[in-house]
Amino acid sequence: MTDRPQLADLFLAQTAWAHAQRAPLAGDASNRRYERLTDPDTGTTAVLMDAPRDKGEDVRPFVRIARHLSAQGMSAPEVLAEDAEHGFLLLEDLGDALFARVIPEHPELETTLYQRATDLLVKLHQAPLPDLDRYGPRLMAEMAGLAFGKYRAGVFGGSEPELQTRFENRFEDILRLNIKGDSVLVQRDYHAENLLWLPERKGIAQVGLLDFQDARAGHRAYDLVSLLQDARRDVPPGIEMRMIDRYITQTGIDDHGFRTAYTILGVQRNLRILGVFARLSLEHGKPHYVDLIPRVWSHFIRGLDHPVLAPVSDMLRESLPAPTSDTLDRLRGQ
Repeated sequence: MTDRPQLADLFLAQTAWAHAQRAPLAGDASNRRYERLTDPDTGTTAVLMDAPRDKGEDVRPFVRIARHLSAQGMSAPEVLAEDAEHGFLLLEDLGDALFARVIPEHPELETTLYQRATDLLVKLHQAPLPDLDRYGPRLMAEMAGLAFGKYRAGVFGGSEPELQTRFENRFEDILRLNIKGDSVLVQRDYHAENLLWLPERKGIAQVGLLDFQDARAGHRAYDLVSLLQDARRDVPPGIEMRMIDRYITQTGIDDHGFRTAYTILGVQRNLRILGVFARLSLEHGKPHYVDLIPRVWSHFIRGLDHPVLAPVSDMLRESLPAPTSDTLDRLRGQ
């Protein structure tokens, strides 16, 4: 069987980048790998995505969503070449100016960057919705259940399926009653380490987009929660409140309904992340994700104060262990 490096060489041999210099780029929590290609003559760059199909990756959704986003005037990477059969893409290089890097270096830009990212969501949610699987109440409840099946189980050394099922059923009812309205394209990982600052462009095109291949049709508050309740950096509470206000003002959406959905989806998303980070540590040997859990927990606990979550709030507070030093050590496998 031909190995991945050989397949990558064969793929690049069919492009103008066959003789490019190659250097690894930081990856994400998936099985995808990335390399930056540099043309030795011109110095121009591109990015190689290696997404092995035998590890569950599929480049076709990335290509489809990238083209949809670009058609709306947004800065998704242009797809320069593709090999869906073997799982390779050659992409436009949007650079390294991630929001998460730019803001510490230029704190005066923080509000501007979040304004642009919020405005992009307004525009995206006005666009036609492509044919996507739905991120609906049942699936969201099951994803939130990862906090029981992976996070709680990882701490206590075993799962309790009946407890998890009871939570998921109650939470699904809350979602069905409160997560309403037209579906929009939900990128699902819309945060400061997946957004790039492109100041040479204009308007919403100043926000470069990454890691959107898992997009689904879902509620319009989801990506705003992802942006403002970031697992990887502290977003000032004032910015969170102003961006929610900004989104509501620009869309004219029902204020109370949107804020309620925002809170519920924040709890849903942060429960899912607790489970995912525990799994990445215990099952995939990536314990550095455990360091992010206290921030995720603080988002989650804050959301539980909303009255609409009363049917599950006591269960969650009593069943899920707080991220003490002992809890975190267990999740690191220590």
